[in-house]
Amino acid sequence: MRIISGTYKGRRITAPKNLPVRPTTDLAKESLFNILNNRIDFDEVNVLDLFAGTGNISFEFASRGVPDIISVDAHFGCVKFIQKIAEEFTFPISAIKADVYKYLEKAKGAYDIIFADPPYDFQPEKFVEIVDNILNNKLLNTEGILIIEHSKHTDLSSHTNFSEARKYGGSVFSFFEA
Repeated sequence: MRIISGTYKGRRITAPKNLPVRPTTDLAKESLFNILNNRIDFDEVNVLDLFAGTGNISFEFASRGVPDIISVDAHFGCVKFIQKIAEEFTFPISAIKADVYKYLEKAKGAYDIIFADPPYDFQPEKFVEIVDNILNNKLLNTEGILIIEHSKHTDLSSHTNFSEARKYGGSVFSFFEA
């Protein structure tokens, strides 16, 4: 994976092969961050990265100057890898090993950006449960953005807090607002 912009632009990070992940493609990631560039000031937001996997999205936010990032994943190897890279690059990332649903039930505070990249084979109701948990627990700031990455075969547009979707190849980013 490659960091697209910011302090570490162009740096390649090689994740261990044994991690159970599907990293966001460079094309999709670059498109997502082009959208966000026009909406947020990176050095003034905090980010929650759910189903963080290799930390690909967290690393991109950190390279662009986000001062506070929490990355949550249930796989010990993923969390360990994120911690290793965060230390190596002095990124402001706290990696937490936890089931995302349990984490959302107990989480405190609110975030400006919440990014979730659950497995593509999730049933639609599992995606909706993520949105509902975040909104019901007031984890998204009033002007915050929730972004869920999913397969083009999943449609989340019927949720009342849905604002838009952007498709890039087989991936879709669905945006939600509080």
